[in-house]
Amino acid sequence: MKFSHQIQFNSVPDWADYYLPYSNLKKQIYQIEKDRLIVSSRRASIDEEAGERTALISDNPVEADNQSFMESLNKSLEKISKFYAKKETELYDELDKLIDEFEHANQSSQHGQTHPVSPHHHPNEEDDDFMQTTVISNNMSDMDPISQHYDDLKRRIVDMFVLLSELKSFVALNLTAFAKILKKYDKITNSDLKRYYTSNYVMTAYPFQAVTKSRLNERIQQTERAYAILATYNDLDQAIEELKTHLREHIVWERNTVWRDLIGQERRTQTVGVKPTSIYTPFGTLQITREQVMSYFYLIVCLVVFIVLLKVELFDTVEQNRCLAILVFASMLWAGEVMPLFVTALLVPLLIITLRVMRSDDGKFTRLSAPDATKRVFGAMFSPVIMLLLGGFSIAGALSKFGIAKSMATFVLSKAGTRPNRVLLVSMMVATVASMWISNVAAPVLCFSLIQPILRTLPSDSKFAPCLIIGIALASNLGGMASPISSPQNIIAIQNMDPAPSWGEWFIISIPLSILGNLIIWTWLLWNYNPEKQTPQIHTIRASSDPITLTQIYVILVTLFTIILWCLAHTYESVFGDMGVIAILPLIAFFGTGLLTKDDFNSFLWNVIVLAMGGIALGKAVESSGLLKTIASQIETLVTDLSAFQVLFVFSCLVLVIATFISHTVAALIVLPIVAEVGSQLADPQPRMLVMGTAFVCSAAMGLPVSGFPNMNAISQENELGTPYLSTKDFLMNGIPSSIFATLLIATVGYGIMVLIGF
Repeated sequence: MKFSHQIQFNSVPDWADYYLPYSNLKKQIYQIEKDRLIVSSRRASIDEEAGERTALISDNPVEADNQSFMESLNKSLEKISKFYAKKETELYDELDKLIDEFEHANQSSQHGQTHPVSPHHHPNEEDDDFMQTTVISNNMSDMDPISQHYDDLKRRIVDMFVLLSELKSFVALNLTAFAKILKKYDKITNSDLKRYYTSNYVMTAYPFQAVTKSRLNERIQQTERAYAILATYNDLDQAIEELKTHLREHIVWERNTVWRDLIGQERRTQTVGVKPTSIYTPFGTLQITREQVMSYFYLIVCLVVFIVLLKVELFDTVEQNRCLAILVFASMLWAGEVMPLFVTALLVPLLIITLRVMRSDDGKFTRLSAPDATKRVFGAMFSPVIMLLLGGFSIAGALSKFGIAKSMATFVLSKAGTRPNRVLLVSMMVATVASMWISNVAAPVLCFSLIQPILRTLPSDSKFAPCLIIGIALASNLGGMASPISSPQNIIAIQNMDPAPSWGEWFIISIPLSILGNLIIWTWLLWNYNPEKQTPQIHTIRASSDPITLTQIYVILVTLFTIILWCLAHTYESVFGDMGVIAILPLIAFFGTGLLTKDDFNSFLWNVIVLAMGGIALGKAVESSGLLKTIASQIETLVTDLSAFQVLFVFSCLVLVIATFISHTVAALIVLPIVAEVGSQLADPQPRMLVMGTAFVCSAAMGLPVSGFPNMNAISQENELGTPYLSTKDFLMNGIPSSIFATLLIATVGYGIMVLIGF
């Protein structure tokens, strides 16, 4: 969580205006960084004489920036100090009154007690006297007014403890905020202000002085001792525990209130511009949006098509007819996304089993009963491929959690220099490599965060910003083909390839295609945007200076060991049986040692896993029912005279169109089983080559903002004013040509490599 959010969620709501304005100061830092870059660019572009004049005018810009930032910090520090002094006086005066009332009540209720105990009394002083504390009579029920007075005192002491604790938290949170904002300033501006300002200003300010903190701690201890006397028979440890419980309950209630307000604001923001239609019914008013109406209408159309296909006999057997109905119904639901994709995936096995489309594989092709079909379907759904997906998620989680992916990416980007053309190419390569290991879903998120120092220093009309963002998105799509775990469609491809390709075979094909594809797209983007014409120099990205830890070394070693075993999977097939079994190793290595927790496990993309399982179930049903063989034989008659190269080209064009408009994963789920069957029926059977090539084309479909997660993430990127960097026009002018280039590359160079290695 960003620290600005931590302040927001951990601050006392009523005191929100008196915390350090972290977000505003951060914006000021970015503005200083931007101004420095502009001045530097101007100096580089003017002649020597003008440069001398500029130097004379601007004395020392670094010192001026430091002074400007310190003035902002001083204003905030003064505001914090005044508020603390005021609040301290209020609370201490109230506490003194409370203690006086407590002592008066304590003395009034003495029954033979020789020494009335005061919360001012410290347990280290006269321990014998301290142990002779007042024990309030158990017969307080006979003295209702006194009992009520003590209950009121106890409640007020609890409230005072909460307020004093929050005041202590106020000091600690602001102290952390000063440290973090000064650290950020030093990092962004290459300054050394933190040490000087902290020692000379922050630590000398009243709230942060040691004496002030000590006095506050003593006051908190007074409330603890008073509560111990009133509520726990002078058991100080129990009193402290109960007071902390009250504090936690108060904070939970307070934070929940903040969360509800924030969530409400977010929902109101999201619904701006959405005008619901009101429908009046006898049971009340129903409000629905136009999008909901269209979704319901499309769902009705899907159901009608499904029912019609169940009734129409297009094939010889009832299993094939019903399986076709399920296939079309699921494909329409996936394409229209009227419900979450994984929900449709769960619907698939339900329909397969209840409609009884599965047949035996003993050569008799008898129709399986529901119990037998259940065993077959669920046995197929949790396949070694799903285990491979889980292993990939664990590696991605460890690389991200411990900053390894980010450190490697920033190191490479720091070497790119300040020329936009070079930075664009390096950023694209980083996005592709990151997609190999942390998936093409997480890679663009990482890369977009890394280029923020560049984006925030560019002029508002710079062409390099949209060029860089769309370049990362397109490169992340290409990265979707780079490794077996970089995208779900690759997992589906492996499921439809027999034997499954090793990681070494996959890399031999995918890496040259990824590199060449990036170079082609990079050339196109340079021709289209020409970023260096407007922005000859940009802000460089600094490499992470954090030292490598033993934990990071352990994660890297486990990752490399797993990848090596995956590459040599066929060699150790007698030991592990399948790559899915090897995928268990990183799960044990990371979760067994506690590096990844159950929260990390729960945060896996389970919707993707369920989607893949539903696709596997659908593929199994299409195969078992005989529908796949029938469809493949009909397509085979159309491509009888075509070579494997021509068949690959035809399917590539088909899949490119489908995957551009619907999810890459869904396109793979629908088409790859058919491609595998057609490939096996050719005169020269090459099903593995056709499946891999078609799966690569799924990743190459990147013509529209909705074509894959990297594109969706890119179109959502906005500048500080909330203006999007990209529009649909950017994707039409760059995404569609890039998709065509990548598809032609796969159908030519990719085909040649696959033939050379014997696919």
